[in-house]
Amino acid sequence: MRLISTLIALLLAPAAALAQPAPKEIPFTASDFLKLPGDMHLGEVAGVAVNAQKHVFVFQRGNTSGPAYGAAASQLLEFGPDGRFIREIGKNLYAWSFAHAVRIDPAGNIWAADKGSDMVIRFNPAGNVTWVFGRKPEAADEGAHPLEHPRPPLPAVDGYFRQVTDMTWDSHGNTYISDGYINSRVAKIDPDGRWLTSWGSPGGEPGQFNTLHSIAADAQDRIYVADRGNRRIQVFDTAGKLLKIITIDVPAPADAQPAIGPKPSAPGPNGYAGNKTMTPGSPWTLCITPPVNGRQVMFVSDAYPGRVYKLTLDGQVLGWLGRSGKQLKEFGWIHEIACPSENEIYVAELLNWRLQKLTLAP
Repeated sequence: MRLISTLIALLLAPAAALAQPAPKEIPFTASDFLKLPGDMHLGEVAGVAVNAQKHVFVFQRGNTSGPAYGAAASQLLEFGPDGRFIREIGKNLYAWSFAHAVRIDPAGNIWAADKGSDMVIRFNPAGNVTWVFGRKPEAADEGAHPLEHPRPPLPAVDGYFRQVTDMTWDSHGNTYISDGYINSRVAKIDPDGRWLTSWGSPGGEPGQFNTLHSIAADAQDRIYVADRGNRRIQVFDTAGKLLKIITIDVPAPADAQPAIGPKPSAPGPNGYAGNKTMTPGSPWTLCITPPVNGRQVMFVSDAYPGRVYKLTLDGQVLGWLGRSGKQLKEFGWIHEIACPSENEIYVAELLNWRLQKLTLAP
């Protein structure tokens, strides 16, 4: 009987080991990092990236031009490691319409995804345009207007985007672009800028998407996609094979408040699987740290209750920080995160029109 009890205990041990303690709040400090010239103002800060020299790039919906509705709202700014303003990149660029994300590739090139023009632009470190992907609708077209959202969407077309959102790279120099609100797919571009393939379609099944809002790659060339409307992160290999689905299941505090609008209720009927964009754990952002001694972690944010989550690449939540609000250490819809190290991250906020630099306790 003792032997049988021992065997049962051994069989149950792996299942018990799977039970993880509830993730705890991570202590951190925050600063309003940027030092703007007196005549410069930020609008919605949609994107942030940090290069190897610790320069900070901000892609924001300010410097608007045009009518009150349908105005162009994109401006790409560079700041030094101390937050001091250095320059504007791409002033009056033809692609600027509605800022969404900015990233720095391994070679130091600056990439911007503009949701309004359906274009992705690559600048070299000097700030010159070197590659252009997609094409904006022609202003000369009769009845020119923003893209519509038919259900089901029209078929995707190679080389064109419809409300593109983000980009990342593998170790071989291929680019992966999340395309995005309408096309619901990942596009793959080779190191010479040639379109290779795409994968994905609208829906809620594994491998389908409901708003690909952010994308990132790890050192093993696994591609992580923030499938925001489906409240999950889908992980693929470089050929588009689904490897894993990650969900963040940390309950929201009972007294949690939204950053704006009413407290979210159950997902509504819009979207293929019911749009879960405002539910706790729905991933708005993805950022994976550079490898240090073989270790990488991932940072993810949601809009409600407005937290940042720190995860292992397998999806275990190591901890969380912050909440919705307007004070420092509170957030109003984090739209992109830059994570140059495990204990230093930068968060771009839409509703609070600012960038916060966060320093996490080790």
